[in-house]
Amino acid sequence: MTAKPRVLLVADPHRNGIPATLAIVEPAIQDCAENVLRIAPDDALPEDHFDVAVVLGGDGTILAQARRLASRRTPIAGVNVGRLGFLAAFDAEGFAGAADRILGDEPPVTERMMLEIAVESTGSDAAELEWAPALNECVVTAGPPFRMIELGLDFNGNGGPHLSGDGLIVSTPTGSTAYNVSAGGPIVHPSCDAFVITPLAVHSLAFRPVIASPDEPITITVVRVNEGTTLVIDGQLTRQLEIGDRVHVRRGEHRVRMIRDPRTEFWSTVVRKMRWATGPTYRDR
Repeated sequence: MTAKPRVLLVADPHRNGIPATLAIVEPAIQDCAENVLRIAPDDALPEDHFDVAVVLGGDGTILAQARRLASRRTPIAGVNVGRLGFLAAFDAEGFAGAADRILGDEPPVTERMMLEIAVESTGSDAAELEWAPALNECVVTAGPPFRMIELGLDFNGNGGPHLSGDGLIVSTPTGSTAYNVSAGGPIVHPSCDAFVITPLAVHSLAFRPVIASPDEPITITVVRVNEGTTLVIDGQLTRQLEIGDRVHVRRGEHRVRMIRDPRTEFWSTVVRKMRWATGPTYRDR
């Protein structure tokens, strides 16, 4: 048996539902850990090394912490205190019951692909681009006054289609069950590496969602915009776009390490939490 782990506990004690969850989760962590440091989601990350991060909250909280912790390769155990909690593998009782394994020598860790996104502005010089990470997706959305926008899509410098519509989603497999699936895109198992490209209300019957290789970087050129046309990353980071801007998307340098619940698997979670393929209510059932 190796030494007990050092645990970073991320929780907002002022958020509804967090105190009750902490009352169950924190004692279970203390029983298994050498040291526990609790911080709020917006606090700066400590410089010290931590073996595991336990994040309490909804999917938005887990997304934000995943972007911060990916470069450190810190495994993340998500405990759902939100509504859907698709990224959170555990509820409070489930975490407490499995804490010895989650915080043990060989926790069940899976690695998930990320995106990196940068905007090359109109007339910009050769300055180095600033790349932002994303676990779920990046979206170019039309914005007010909500007229159709036009975008050019290029794969690895080899060209691609133009589209007119409300915008475009480029998601990871992890993000395929988020905005992407709501827009009619495919569900992709998070163990895959792929770009999932889904148009938003495109003005064409011939443009359908596609799965592309993450080894072919994508460039989205902004051809026609609205005043409010915006790039949105993971539903949390935003940047207004102008005509001529180019949004570059590539496979992320880092991968998010998520601790999964070994008692469940992805497809059953899709059925249970998203009611996948739920049919009509028949009188004889």
